[in-house]
Order: sequence, then C-alpha cells, then structure tokens
Amino acid sequence: MAHFYDLISQKEDIMSKTHSTVKEETHIVHGVSQCHTTSMDLVPPIHMTSTFKFTDQLHAQEVFAGTREGYLYSRISNPTVDQLQEKMALLEGTQDAIATSSGMSAVASVVMSLARPGDNIIACNAVYGGTFALLDKHLADFNIETRFISPQNSNDTANITPLIDKKTRLLYMETPANPTLDIIDIALWGSLARAHAIPLVVDNTFASPWLQKPVALGADIVIHSATKYLGGHGDIIGGILAAEKTMTTKIRDAYVNHFGPSMSPFNAWLILRGLKTLVVRMERHCQSAMTIAQWLETHPKVSQVYYPGLPTHANHAIAIKQMKAFSGIMAFIVKGGVEAGKTVLNAVNLCTLAVSLGDCETLIQHPASMTHATYAPEDLKKAGISPGLVRLSVGLEHPDDIINDLDQALALIP
Repeated sequence: MAHFYDLISQKEDIMSKTHSTVKEETHIVHGVSQCHTTSMDLVPPIHMTSTFKFTDQLHAQEVFAGTREGYLYSRISNPTVDQLQEKMALLEGTQDAIATSSGMSAVASVVMSLARPGDNIIACNAVYGGTFALLDKHLADFNIETRFISPQNSNDTANITPLIDKKTRLLYMETPANPTLDIIDIALWGSLARAHAIPLVVDNTFASPWLQKPVALGADIVIHSATKYLGGHGDIIGGILAAEKTMTTKIRDAYVNHFGPSMSPFNAWLILRGLKTLVVRMERHCQSAMTIAQWLETHPKVSQVYYPGLPTHANHAIAIKQMKAFSGIMAFIVKGGVEAGKTVLNAVNLCTLAVSLGDCETLIQHPASMTHATYAPEDLKKAGISPGLVRLSVGLEHPDDIINDLDQALALIP
C-alpha cells in the first residue's frame, strides 16, 4: 500500500497538471493546498496553535535557520494561513501572498517595507479613508511624502510623470476607487511603473480577483481587505497582499515577521470558506447592482449615480477593458444635498446603515461623515467626494426589495 505522503505527492502532481486546464471557477473552489493531516479532511482543519513541536534540537535549529521546511510559530507561519496564502496567490496570478490581520495592515506592510525617510509615494487621492490617513498624515511622521493625484487626472501619464523622481518608491491606486467608483487604467499605470522601475500597488478590494486581474494588467502588488468580498459574510477582519516571491520575502523580512500583523488561523479558515462561494456571490452582487443603479439613474430625486457598469460613467470604457463585471458597490447623490441624504439613511428599513461592504446584507453609509471622515473638507473636494454622496453596497437580497426600500426612503425627501 502506498504511503500517505506518497499519495499526497501524487495528488499534487495531478492537480498541478489539471490547473493548466480547469476554469477559474474550479480554481476558486479547490485551490492548490492539500490537507496538512493524515485524516484527509474534505474541509481543511483549523490549526489553532501558537507554536509547533520539533523532533530534536537540530530539527529546530534548521527550521529557524530556514534550511529546512517546517513551522515554528504562528506569527511567522501557520498551515491554515498558508493554505489561504497559496490560494490567493493562485487567484491573483502571483508566486506568493501574505495574509495579514486587516486590510490596513496589508497596506501598511507594503508601504513601510518599500519606503524609507526621505522617500515619496505617488497615490490617487480617492482611496479608503484609513488608507488616506496613513498616506496623508502618519507617513509624514516618518518623513515619507505622499504626492496625490486626483481621479480626474489619473488616466493621463502627462499628469502623473511630473510627480515621479528618484526618491519615488511606489505607485498606489484603488480601482474601483472608494467611495467615488472612479476607474483608474491599471495598464497605463503599469507601463509607467515599468518605465521608472517602480512597483505598482493596486487595491483590488472592490473588484475581487474574480472581476479584475491587476497583475495581468501590469501591477506588481495586489492588496485586498479580505474583510469584504473574499470573506463575504461580515464576520472577519483580514488583509491580503499578493506579489512575486522576491517581493513578499522582502515585505515579510522588513515588516510582517517582526511588526507582527499576522492573520489568525480561524480568520484564515473563514476566508477560505468564503472564497468557495466567491463566484456565485459576485455574480449576484453584480447583477443586482446593475439593476439598482439603472433604477436610481431614472429616479427624479437622484441627481447622479456612480457605477462603472453604466454607460454614463466617466470611465465606463476603461472598466469594460479591465473588469469582467462591475461589482456590487455604487454611490449616488440625492437632490437636496446633505440633509436629503440623511433623510434617506435614516428612513431605510431593509438596507443596513453600516460601514464596510461585500456582505450578504445591503449596507448603506455616508462617506464624508463615516468611512472618509479622515478627509478634511478641502481633501474631499480634491478627491471628488461630494458631502452629499451616499455609498451603497448591494447584498444578496432580491434587488426589487432593495429598490422598494430605497424608493420609500427617497419619497420622504420634500
């Protein structure tokens, strides 16, 4: 009878050959990781341990020295977390990935590993509020400058190139952008990054790896708040960064292993579970969002809708080029300004007034006073974030019910 580990090796060989032919939906369900126990679990076990045993002192010495594979401490590596990292690398088309304790810790890990005092970063200024606070305020404490560019100027190299100099260490963008749903041309930025030998970092949270492949378009590092679509159920906090092995090794050595923004094995397990339904969830999110966006665009009390799937979106053509579909996030401005927007937020019954996105439930919020409260009024204006902007994360409910809820709330506006 074949030894258990021989069977595992044979299965891995078969799977590696199969991966070149199966569809991506199958990759998302199966991934590449094998079970780390002899019990052959269908669902990977959760390795809830802080430390790992060694057979003898030499074994421990070799693992710590990196000359022998093995686990030593879950801040450094863990079998459950490894499975998630392998799967995310597969889905993003990179050699490796790092799972972190939150989306912000993924952003910080990249930035603090690549930039040093006196360096600068080029970034679009329409980003998540926590990211903006890090780039705009906290990096200044380390004498790292962020040079922002507005979404309106982000798709023309003539506007970006003058910002780059010998101290520029990375280019950073979100696309679709939070909360304005601006679409940035990844291929254009990728060409610029290669021309200057600078890594391009793309936050792919709004799109997920099912809808958009930044690395295939020229990105070097892909970031996710795994809290959102990857987990998909609003019950975890986590982050992902995916890149080539030389880059992830640098980030691990320079920041992650010693500053310790590690993901817990339980959260990694929950994200692995959530990923199995990513395709069916994203398809439903996208279909419902398009229906609701089209309806909002015709509503007499809505002055503007921001959704990349609408032909009226300023960057619709770029979205078609680089996205498979247009995600479940949109934003809109209600006629009557901030007060009218507050009326809608306070009147919805089915939509939940809460931050975050990508959950099964539809979430509604006011960026200027909530997720983007870190922006000063002048910064909101520069980023194109209207004080009256309302952001909607469309869930998995029937779109007619969301429309009916929004309709009754909009009807209360004088």
